[in-house]
Amino acid sequence: DVQLQASGGGLVQPGGSLRLSCAASGIAFDDYAIVWFRQAPGKEREGVSCIESGFGDTYYADSVKGRFTISRDNAKNTVYLQMNSLKPEDTAVCYCMTKTSPIYWGHGTLVTVST
Repeated sequence: DVQLQASGGGLVQPGGSLRLSCAASGIAFDDYAIVWFRQAPGKEREGVSCIESGFGDTYYADSVKGRFTISRDNAKNTVYLQMNSLKPEDTAVCYCMTKTSPIYWGHGTLVTVST
């Protein structure tokens, strides 16, 4: 079975940091670009960041550029999202998924930024 499991969410104060992990199994991980997206209550789903396969080119939404860093460790079949300078508007359930077909995603992890 294919699994993409996001983890690392939690409660953090504004200005704080979290590192999310996306652990994959059941796929040739090296061949897949991975996307992080999020969904906040009452808001549309938002693509946050993407890391390509191969050279690992990275892309960020304007809302997180300069604050978030995506990386991958193919030996561990894991993609990371380092989130710094978190803001209350970053509160959302965060998911990871494969970018192209076949599309796989799993359960999300909740990020709450609040005092």
